[in-house]
Amino acid sequence: MIMAEDEAGRRAALDQLVMLQQDDFEQIFEAMEGLPITIRLLDPPLHEFMPDRFELVEQVAEARLRGAPETGALEHTLERVRALAEGNPMLGTRGVRLGLIHPEIYEMQARAIFRATLAVRRRTGHAPRVEVMIPLVAYAEELAMARDLVLRVAVEEGAEPDRDFTVGTMIELPRACLVAGEIARHAAFFSFGTNDLTQTGLGFSRDDIEAAIVPHYVETGIVERSPFATIDERGVGELVQIAIERGRAVRPDLEVGICGEHGGDPASIHFFDRAGLDYVSCSPFRVPIARVAAAQAAAARSSRRAQGSGTLSSKSTH
Repeated sequence: MIMAEDEAGRRAALDQLVMLQQDDFEQIFEAMEGLPITIRLLDPPLHEFMPDRFELVEQVAEARLRGAPETGALEHTLERVRALAEGNPMLGTRGVRLGLIHPEIYEMQARAIFRATLAVRRRTGHAPRVEVMIPLVAYAEELAMARDLVLRVAVEEGAEPDRDFTVGTMIELPRACLVAGEIARHAAFFSFGTNDLTQTGLGFSRDDIEAAIVPHYVETGIVERSPFATIDERGVGELVQIAIERGRAVRPDLEVGICGEHGGDPASIHFFDRAGLDYVSCSPFRVPIARVAAAQAAAARSSRRAQGSGTLSSKSTH
């Protein structure tokens, strides 16, 4: 699919991928019977699925010297890698941007989700609780267009909104937090991607800054802990609170959670509880810690509980 030269070529490859995706989803839905399943549509930039460019240059050079028959194929792959290369791919063609530029990719994933949903319901008699999540949204219009695409495919496959699925979004960009009210008009739920929200909110590159800069900042007292380990309450946390307030002002029943490593950090979980989140999502090995921290946060706010506030839960995402 990535190597395809045009949309027709991509669609031909996607026609094969849809069956593989459907099989994956069916197995997940059966394993998660009775539990909500959040499926984030394709997020990483396409170059991440390609070989390393510098290694590929070496392979091409060696193949040319040997006159190897695979030289042409390697050269073609190198051309495609160069075409997909971006100066800052984590802020480039990924998430909803990828799905809008190449809608056939999100169409394939949505089709696989709905076919799997209906197949499992017919086979088991139980309807999976599916949440389709659109990543890296900055503009309400992006989400509206991606949601319309998902709903169109649902109609084509015989799936019904609310009964078979809901559509929500990742909130992982500062702009999305500030216009959360507009975005909430098109979303049944928010999931804060706090890893990316920390990167974009602080201007920190997790891959570059965490090892090189953060230890010095901790030693000199600029920060107490890495903002990638514990949520930066005064900065990133404020964005989270703004988004919750503005989102629920438009949609009072908006479900709100977070996904990322902060979801397994006890100090962050206490903050998320105070902020009014419904759940935290984290790596499986962190779920026991998250549950204990959520219980402690609930016990520490007896006054809020007396007013009928809910408690945080934990769940896994695919």
